[in-house]
Amino acid sequence: MVDVQAIRLRYARLESTLSERVRRRWAGAEALSAGRGGVAAVQRATGLSRPTIIRGKRECSQPEDLLPDRSRHPGAGRKLAAVLDPELLPALIDLIEPASRGDPESPLRWTSKSVRHLAAELAAQDHPVGKSVLCETLHLMGYSLQANSKTREGSRHPDRDAQFEHINAQAGAALKAGVPVISVDTKKKELVGDFKNGGREWRSKRAHEEVRVHDFIIEEEGKGRVSPYGVYDLANNVGWVGVGIHHDTAAFAVATIERWWRRLGRRHFPKARSLMISADGGGSNGTRVRLWKWELQGFADRSGLSISVCHLPPGTSKWNKIEHRLFSFITQNWRGKPLESYATILKLIAATTTTTGLKVYSELDTHPYPKGVTVSDEQMQAIRLEPAAFHGEWNYTIKPRRRR
Repeated sequence: MVDVQAIRLRYARLESTLSERVRRRWAGAEALSAGRGGVAAVQRATGLSRPTIIRGKRECSQPEDLLPDRSRHPGAGRKLAAVLDPELLPALIDLIEPASRGDPESPLRWTSKSVRHLAAELAAQDHPVGKSVLCETLHLMGYSLQANSKTREGSRHPDRDAQFEHINAQAGAALKAGVPVISVDTKKKELVGDFKNGGREWRSKRAHEEVRVHDFIIEEEGKGRVSPYGVYDLANNVGWVGVGIHHDTAAFAVATIERWWRRLGRRHFPKARSLMISADGGGSNGTRVRLWKWELQGFADRSGLSISVCHLPPGTSKWNKIEHRLFSFITQNWRGKPLESYATILKLIAATTTTTGLKVYSELDTHPYPKGVTVSDEQMQAIRLEPAAFHGEWNYTIKPRRRR
């Protein structure tokens, strides 16, 4: 007597892991082992058709080298949507790439090209297709979900590459001579409070952090907006971030550099008589900002350092060393965490590390830095500024007006 229940139990445990071919051969093997009445018993236990079980028995009796390599014959199975509807692909391409096809009146030119919109428009053109089939068709056509890519940084200056070579040569010579070389820039302004911060982190299920729906500045003590200004020491792989709560001005930028020098720089470079700064060409440390040069002159006077500045060429701010050696890791470290207070921001910045030994220090700067401060022509003439022979507007040295 064949035990149909036992066959049913074995099939229930294996069914989810069996391919079509293996399922057929397994059923045939069960029928062979059951003997007389085995095919009928396997059919009752599994619901498989009688011809399938008989074919499985036949395959189990054949040598391995005579069995087909495929589960199905070539061409078997459901036909692709593009085969059943030859006009589907041209219609889909017209919707996805209206600009390249020269169709400014495409109905999806000014809407998001989501699968739902594409499927609805295709259905309106007598090409009904489901979302899952449409996704498979798009992948077969070589399409995938794409986001915007930040690659265009403005016009290319003819001396861009030469300026990079100049900066690298100056920085290499300075590091070799034991002169501190720093890269400086302002990080993106951040809202302080229970606001959403991009990124995700591992938590238990349904333990998500609840934050505000709208990103409106909180007008309270200890809230508002902060401007992190960073200083990255290339020689020691050390970062310093001044977190300002007022305006991001040239005075704030130089004040942060001076704090780095007093707290870390002169400790690491006790014999230094000069300093090299690599900065981009815009913002608070821009090439045309008079206050930047005036404040650097004050720093040079107080420290006795001869300060050489090399600006990155226009449109290349993201090439600054501080962007991918300091700021990127700070962003990774606080991803998914609301920046609820000044203390939270300072702790998250200071806790940033890398496998290469990056160490970061941070400090809150509560000093006011008003906007609109002007520097007169007389003050500019008082600056001991020496332009370099190559692009003096990008490369210059500011010397102290008195010795230490």
